[in-house]
Amino acid sequence: MNMTYRPDANSRKAQRYSRVAILLHWAIALLILSMIPMGWWMVRAINSPDSQQTAYQAFQLHKSIGFAILALTVLRIVWRLTHRPPPLPANMKGWEVFLAHATHMTFYAFMLAMPLTGWLYVSSGWAIATDKPLEVATSWFGLFTIPHLPGLEANRSVAFGAMGAHAWMAYGGAVLIALHVAAALKHHVIERDGVLAQMLPFFKQRAEKTLDKPAGAVSALAGFAALAVLALAGIEANRPAPLSQAALQAMEPAAEDAAPQAAAPGPTLAPAQSNATPAPASGATAPTWTIDKAKSSIAFSGTHAGKAFQGRFEDWSADIHFDPANLATSRAVVTVKTLSAKTGDPTQEGSLKNGEWFNSARFPDAVFTTTGFKSLGGERYEAEGTLTLKNKPVPVTLPFTLTMTGGKAHMEGSLQLSREALNLGMFSDPAAEWVSKMIDVKITVDADKAASP
Repeated sequence: MNMTYRPDANSRKAQRYSRVAILLHWAIALLILSMIPMGWWMVRAINSPDSQQTAYQAFQLHKSIGFAILALTVLRIVWRLTHRPPPLPANMKGWEVFLAHATHMTFYAFMLAMPLTGWLYVSSGWAIATDKPLEVATSWFGLFTIPHLPGLEANRSVAFGAMGAHAWMAYGGAVLIALHVAAALKHHVIERDGVLAQMLPFFKQRAEKTLDKPAGAVSALAGFAALAVLALAGIEANRPAPLSQAALQAMEPAAEDAAPQAAAPGPTLAPAQSNATPAPASGATAPTWTIDKAKSSIAFSGTHAGKAFQGRFEDWSADIHFDPANLATSRAVVTVKTLSAKTGDPTQEGSLKNGEWFNSARFPDAVFTTTGFKSLGGERYEAEGTLTLKNKPVPVTLPFTLTMTGGKAHMEGSLQLSREALNLGMFSDPAAEWVSKMIDVKITVDADKAASP
């Protein structure tokens, strides 16, 4: 290697990295240092019921920090390409210069490869901890959803390969950080050449002779190759065993565009016997009611990762014609925009709109249409109808109470709906290991009777 020291007017001038470079360096460093112990803990804690919910939250934080590292790294590379770093000390040996440049290049590759392999993993829709499909949305610190990489849905091979590379590079990254810190301390304590002060503004820096030698292609390739070997080793070591035929059949998802069919009846979904007064085919004469949306709601609740959750639909409408004295002409149609489901957890909300749940892009509406009403005595009633979700009709019986005062009405109803009957999340969570199989639904409606024409 031909490294020449060029004595010029600036050769003994103390030099530091720019403020932007220093800020980016330490911001990325602190984020990476938080990620390694978090990652090691959460992959073990996610399988324990006592820590599952905390681990779930840690996974979401881990993903958000990973994307922050990716964005900051891209910015750091752009800044590095447009702003020359300070030169190395002139007393460094050739092999030390080579290793310094190779280490820096490896760090850049590491900071790009780690979040990218993590992105591949979450996009694959497969949990290697349980070796089952699991589709979870990615919300960046709860501010916005980051889309999955396309074409990787329920891809087991990609999941295992990406996580193998991710894990092995994490171990390599820990070693790389230790070597980097050791080298910085060597320069500061033993060599006393001011290298550490270049990145620490509060350290006093001495003017030193410098070696103005940019990073070479060979050192860069060496750094990239070292990381690539680690990634390939992780992929090879994490190759999964083939799934059994029974496991494949158990995880076979139902086709969402299949011909409409009634779901298997269950205790909370089966229609009541034919005691209800059937609605006539035409000529409904029951008065129309206008909903007060500010006082009305459709809410749902259940458990997720061992913790109770509550949600609501923010966008829905109803066409109601009801007369307790004339149930035969009473009818109602309620249309719910599934994309409006809110739980207060951006990751849950992002997952709900996905394919195996509501698939809101393809099936934006869930529609409940009554087929008849019956009185249970006093203010208690029951509405029989059909809930159509993802083009599949499911018979539903909704018990409710109704209080009417003059031209105003207050209704409250509740029921349980089965995820299995509605085919919600049954591909990734058929055994309800994550989300409760039964979901409670509560409906509250305040309405005003429309004026007669």
